[in-house]
Amino acid sequence: MRRMRPSARAPRIALRGTVPAAIQLENGRQFTVRLHQLSVTGGLLELATYLDERSRIAMAFAFGSANLHANAELLFPMRGGLGYMQPFRFTAFGAGARPTLEIEIANTLRQMTTAARTRQALGNRPPRFFLDSH
Repeated sequence: MRRMRPSARAPRIALRGTVPAAIQLENGRQFTVRLHQLSVTGGLLELATYLDERSRIAMAFAFGSANLHANAELLFPMRGGLGYMQPFRFTAFGAGARPTLEIEIANTLRQMTTAARTRQALGNRPPRFFLDSH
């Protein structure tokens, strides 16, 4: 029996709608959406109304210290919160966008890990002063 080795998923960041993105459909219509999740392979958009699955879009967004441009294909939308969550996969990147995105994601993950360790360390410290109870 042949064993399949699980493929490693690209690191992803939960942005929870904090990063706005401009998207343009093939027919020229433009929308402002919010990025809910992001990786170098794709992500998850928050939209007021869903767009057709397999629609191709051009997108632009600022992430970290970079303005990024990419093309993507939309996947099957899901109902969520006040609108829809729609996954997408990148199909092409603007010049230098993919390596920049990889660096920005790695930096963000590093910052999140450092912040989590700091919070954990502060939470596990004994109090600075103890009250005597007699």
